[in-house]
Amino acid sequence: MSAWPSLVTIASLILYLSVIINVGRARVKYKIPAPQTSGDPDFERVFRVQQNTLEQLVLFLPALWLFCEFINPIWGSGLGSLWIVGRIVYAWGYYKAPEKRSIGFAIGSLTSLILILGALIGVVIRLLATGAIE
Repeated sequence: MSAWPSLVTIASLILYLSVIINVGRARVKYKIPAPQTSGDPDFERVFRVQQNTLEQLVLFLPALWLFCEFINPIWGSGLGSLWIVGRIVYAWGYYKAPEKRSIGFAIGSLTSLILILGALIGVVIRLLATGAIE
């Protein structure tokens, strides 16, 4: 297996760690004590970026690895890198205003969809090639 998907995985985890840190910093800045998750709208946007990134990671990481295993690790890693860029665009936009998150969300969602569909096609092709599906 190529080291490229591992590098993309590490980068996505570093991205997630940075949005977690941003929530902690926002808690202090906007005086939102744990476990409270609402109050100042600026804090709520930072919190939603962290929550949505976690939600998307659950979909993204298996899709990345399956695509890399059954299609191509270089192409999968390229798509994974695009997903990371999309999440950064999403976060920057959402931190500024909720309506500015759409482009980043679209990039990430489309990338995940391509990874999932590609992985599905790759799995089916492999099953057909091995005679597991006739």
